Amino acid sequence: MVSVLEEISEAVVKAESEAKVKELTQRAVDEGYPVKEILDNGLVNGINVIGQMWKEGEAFIPEVLVSAKVMRAGTEVIKELMDKSGIKPIGKVIIGTVKGDVHSIGKSLVAMMMENVGFEVHDLGVDIAPEKFVEAVKAQEADLLAMSALLTTTMPAMADTIQAVNTQGLKVTTMIGGAPTTQEYADSIGASGYAVDAQSAVDKAKALLGV
Repeated sequence: MVSVLEEISEAVVKAESEAKVKELTQRAVDEGYPVKEILDNGLVNGINVIGQMWKEGEAFIPEVLVSAKVMRAGTEVIKELMDKSGIKPIGKVIIGTVKGDVHSIGKSLVAMMMENVGFEVHDLGVDIAPEKFVEAVKAQEADLLAMSALLTTTMPAMADTIQAVNTQGLKVTTMIGGAPTTQEYADSIGASGYAVDAQSAVDKAKALLGV
């Protein structure tokens, strides 16, 4: 017999309606499942599956975005219970597209998927100057700073941001991504990590922070 948690996971993978995911999530609550089980084994499991499918070329960005949206509808049902249960974020993330670059789709997808697996994400948007990243890291006491660039001409802003972070003596893990970036470039500018796509970014962030 299929459990309601498996039904939630499948509904997220298949990007069924928000109403359906909310209904299943409420059913899990009514059946007495612990809120962390509903989150981890139902909602997050579903988004991890669709993320892996995208990584392997079996799903496309629009499908991932819709799955992420319906998954968020499920988390709305259990948000109050999560707060009462004292479930804390697995880490604080500052994310943004670097100065001179206004591309946002990839960055927004990474932000959404990180948030869906339990990170507290502060998305600064696009065209973010190094000093703005530094201010946000300080203000939020962030664990991870994630930067995106889609133009080779804006990649140097990543190096400038990391230099600014180091100059301020901030103890924050840094990660970069975007079409023109590579592991070699990440190494050359002193970034802690690099990710080739959104699912890889989630996996890398968790690995870097040990969560």
